[in-house]
Amino acid sequence: MQSNSPRIAALRCIRPHVERRARGLRSAYSRSAGRRSPRLVLAAALALAGPLSLSPRAVSAEAEVLSLRRALENALAQNLQLAAFPYRMQEQEGRTRQAGLHPNPRLDVLSENVAGQGAFHGTDSAETTLSLGWAIEPGLRSRRAGVAQARSAQTRLDARILQLDVVAETAQRFLSCLESQAHLGDREDAVALSERTVAAVERRVRAGKAPNAELLRARAELARARLARDDVTHEKSVAYHRLAAQWGETAPSFSRAEGELLELPTVASFDALAVRIERNPELVRLASEQRIAEAELRLAKARRWPTLTPSLGVRRFETTGDWALVAGASVSLPLFDRNQGRVAESRAAVSRTRADAGAERIRIHTRLYEIYQEMQHSVHRVEVLRDAVIPRFEEATNETQRGYDRGRYPYSELRAVQADLLAARRSQVEASTAAHRLVITLERLTGERVAR
Repeated sequence: MQSNSPRIAALRCIRPHVERRARGLRSAYSRSAGRRSPRLVLAAALALAGPLSLSPRAVSAEAEVLSLRRALENALAQNLQLAAFPYRMQEQEGRTRQAGLHPNPRLDVLSENVAGQGAFHGTDSAETTLSLGWAIEPGLRSRRAGVAQARSAQTRLDARILQLDVVAETAQRFLSCLESQAHLGDREDAVALSERTVAAVERRVRAGKAPNAELLRARAELARARLARDDVTHEKSVAYHRLAAQWGETAPSFSRAEGELLELPTVASFDALAVRIERNPELVRLASEQRIAEAELRLAKARRWPTLTPSLGVRRFETTGDWALVAGASVSLPLFDRNQGRVAESRAAVSRTRADAGAERIRIHTRLYEIYQEMQHSVHRVEVLRDAVIPRFEEATNETQRGYDRGRYPYSELRAVQADLLAARRSQVEASTAAHRLVITLERLTGERVAR
């Protein structure tokens, strides 16, 4: 985290010793953190909580310091998008229960030989039949229940996908907070550096070794550095609010996000990631859609057979006062297949989902390769900036500062090397942030944790 990075004192000779000590502490913590088992309620949070290493205070209960783990827990527990999914599950459970119900029996009452002429006048010769019938659906109920159960599984999968989306978006917004904090630290370094430069120029102007124009320029640079710091402060406030919105807060209850932004992730090889493509949430959902289409095809085929409706009842003969049992059955004649369109539709839906899955698999594989290569390049950029660029710029800045104080370098040379140093630090923060963002994208594509 940038707040733990060196301030302007890093420009002095003690910088290399401080850096080595800081790396040692981070390494020691990384080893100890690896022995701790994270306590997250859902596997989705565990899958995406890995890219950033958390400091020992990350699980603190203090509201002003927010860790990635706490942010993910808050989002999974209080995100407003996730709040609606239990009701969707209840809706689908109701449909599943409804699909498995038996049809109700039918009660029929039939009166014959009523209100006729002659012997059939009035109701003296009436025959009244009371019968009870029920429909026998050959395989329809189980197939209806199969379709409903497949849709319930898809609803649960949709909830899982939404959880992954919420976790990924929360991690991305948390990264934005860390990035803005790191940039703010760089801007504070720039302000402190400009203040030192103004003091050095003032000494040279008083000694008559530099024109007053240099002092005016140095003060203008200081004002511009302070303005840039104000800009980043505003960006940090916006990033905090966007993160807090993930769990329904209109104002953040924390004052700082805690994590090691410059701690590079270690990711498995591309071949190891490629074998996990089948666990991609979109592919899993397409497989679920295919199962639904297959269940609907079985249901459509079952509906081609007619429904048999047997009935049993009693009949009363008014002329004799006698009773008799009656029995019967009704069935529609399958002269024409009235469900052939539905069968063709369901069969086409099965083929479509298979084709969609094949196309999606290729798209995900290509996307996975692109993201992996970008992530590797971002990691390489951070390593080069950290090991080869920034140390040399720091040394050059120290040397130029001492040379300027002695009159060996002009003001323009001092400002140029300072600008190069600050630009290299900004590039390091941006490259490290990009690497973490790409790891989150990789984990969203595979549906599980990929960083070691």
